[in-house]
Amino acid sequence: MARNDGIDRTVARNQDLETPADVAKVQEHNEREKDSYSNQDIVPERTSLNVHFKAPTDDYVKMFEQMEQDGVISTRGLKPDAVKYGELVFDVNSAYFYNHGGYEFAKQFYADAYKAATEIVGGEQYILSAVMHADERNRAMSEALGEDVYHYHLHVVYIPVVEKQILWSKRCKDEALRGTVKEVITQVSRSKKWESKPVLGEDGNPMLNAKGKKILKSSYSVLQDDFFNFMRNAGYTDVERGERGSTEEHLTVTQFKVQAEQQRLEVVTGQVAQAEQNLEDAKAATAKQKKKLESLQKETKAAKTIALTVQDIEVMGKKATFGNNITLTPDECNTLKRYAVNGIIANADNKRLKEKLASAEKT
Repeated sequence: MARNDGIDRTVARNQDLETPADVAKVQEHNEREKDSYSNQDIVPERTSLNVHFKAPTDDYVKMFEQMEQDGVISTRGLKPDAVKYGELVFDVNSAYFYNHGGYEFAKQFYADAYKAATEIVGGEQYILSAVMHADERNRAMSEALGEDVYHYHLHVVYIPVVEKQILWSKRCKDEALRGTVKEVITQVSRSKKWESKPVLGEDGNPMLNAKGKKILKSSYSVLQDDFFNFMRNAGYTDVERGERGSTEEHLTVTQFKVQAEQQRLEVVTGQVAQAEQNLEDAKAATAKQKKKLESLQKETKAAKTIALTVQDIEVMGKKATFGNNITLTPDECNTLKRYAVNGIIANADNKRLKEKLASAEKT
């Protein structure tokens, strides 16, 4: 998977456009033919900054048909369901362009990458469209840095072709011509364009495995090598090649964004978990404060009761006319006795509770 290890890597991806619907979908995306997009990372206000190194002259399919009519390409012997279109996507991680100044550097980089594409495809005449997108925002990096960062990349839609020699048949009247080259055509052929190549040894001969069979190198691995070497030779010596055998070589732009969003999701999930923990802590603190308030309310109520009781006691009794004796009514006498008994009981309860508290604190 894509990594965040601080190393800038060149990546070239090849995609088959198998059906007319696939071709139409890619054209719609690459040429920004829609008025609105479900992809929220596309910023319409920046679409004018996209750069065509080769603009299409017509609909992709119509361009193909015209090239066939003009004899530029041939579909002779091609099966009806054969793949006729391909798309190359060239890019480097967004941080590479951000650290080199952004848009202007990306334009020059992909102008050179387009030159690599023409060599890889076999000629500019087989390219239908080549456009650098500058209007797709890298959401994960933008949020991490607190500013807009864009994912610059190059789309190249092309026709996979190979040269094919057509020989004179054995039925040719001129025996001297039989088996010789009659003509050379540029045949549309995805399978032959991207067939695996034998790995050559130091002597220039194909290397063999333990079973005596040729060791083959994936054409997509060759594509990675070719793009990397071309860009290195063009002066971009601060980039590395996408790792051999890793899925990073074949990540689509969408997959790249999914991985970036997964990383972003992990960060957000952590923030949510922390917020939930803070909420639980706040709830616990609130519950504690509520209990404390209820306790204070009980103490206040008890204090008010005591104050009223004291007030009742103070107003009890009537001083005698002669001497210092106080006379009480029967009701006052009973009330005073009741308060005295309750006070004794309360003192006993308080003493018992203090003893339990002291014992609990020791343990």
